[in-house]
Amino acid sequence: MQKPDRCSILSVIILICIALGIRLYASSPEIVESSYTSGIYPYISSFLRRLFGPLPFSAGDVLYGFLFLFAWWKAAQWLRRLRKEKLSGFPPKIAWLKTFSFFLLLYIIFNLMWGLNYDRKGIHYQMNFQREEYSKEEVININNVLLQQVNACKEALLRQRISYPSTKDLFIKTNQAFAEAAKKYPFLGYSHPSVKPSFFNFIGNYFGFSGYYNPFTGEAQVNTDVPPFLQPYINCHEISHQLGYAKENEANFAGYIVATASGDSLFMYSAYFDLFLYANRNLYRTDSVTANHFLALLHPGVKKDIETLKAYYKKYENPAEPVFRWIYGKYLEANDQPLGMTTYSEVVADVIAWHKKYGQPGG
Repeated sequence: MQKPDRCSILSVIILICIALGIRLYASSPEIVESSYTSGIYPYISSFLRRLFGPLPFSAGDVLYGFLFLFAWWKAAQWLRRLRKEKLSGFPPKIAWLKTFSFFLLLYIIFNLMWGLNYDRKGIHYQMNFQREEYSKEEVININNVLLQQVNACKEALLRQRISYPSTKDLFIKTNQAFAEAAKKYPFLGYSHPSVKPSFFNFIGNYFGFSGYYNPFTGEAQVNTDVPPFLQPYINCHEISHQLGYAKENEANFAGYIVATASGDSLFMYSAYFDLFLYANRNLYRTDSVTANHFLALLHPGVKKDIETLKAYYKKYENPAEPVFRWIYGKYLEANDQPLGMTTYSEVVADVIAWHKKYGQPGG
């Protein structure tokens, strides 16, 4: 049985030291914010978008597909060898060492290329406001504000007979929304676009994801099968990840600021629709009667969109989705988001704090 040589052991030790060094560096959000997020990362992100953005397909999805097939091939190879040579059920030490080295290297690359953004000070620091504990009255108030906004936007869309553009045109409009937001918030400036439809829409429908960011290629992928009224806000959310907002509530809030500051009715409606649902679910946990009262006051067109969304979720309901959500929740917890999947809805706290300090949501 092949045993690890000194070179393999030394390599693992070096990788462990680098990983520990990254964790030590990440322990200071101030240093991460100033030297990584505002220093090195914009160059990394811009380079990746310049490199892969012009491709007419998602290089990141090709990479994920290749890694998936490679993992299956290696597993099949090991099983064949196990049957042929009647080996012990446990792989040799060298195999464990190689596997450990691979995941250590993956961890290091992930953090250097994007993951350190989980440890930054974040958008609250940039926009000079603090999230605080909020009261039930404040949740009721934000439900009312968002209700008025989502109804007004839906009315405008219907009155102006605005239709949803093609995926390509929607991506262009998203870039324009960021350009508009950057006039007031320069740190939301976005260049060298790299947003693409996902190859894995079918899987995304069943696993419940609407988009994702690939830190190894710098591409943002969007599930273009989800209802069209959600997609403008999803686009903004995924580009926010590209800009270094790694935590889900921060990407939600940055996307919300961009969408609502864009002046584009499609984007404003998409953001207010999503935020109203987050806020209403938040209120429902403590006061279901008032939450249902707000739902009853929604514009008929908004109610129709909610039914469309429910039908979409119902169509793809399956036993695998809760498992996937649990796994992803654990990933979020491991990256400084202790609330797991609930982190997405924490954007309600951001909007409340923003509204308290600056008035109307979205600035």
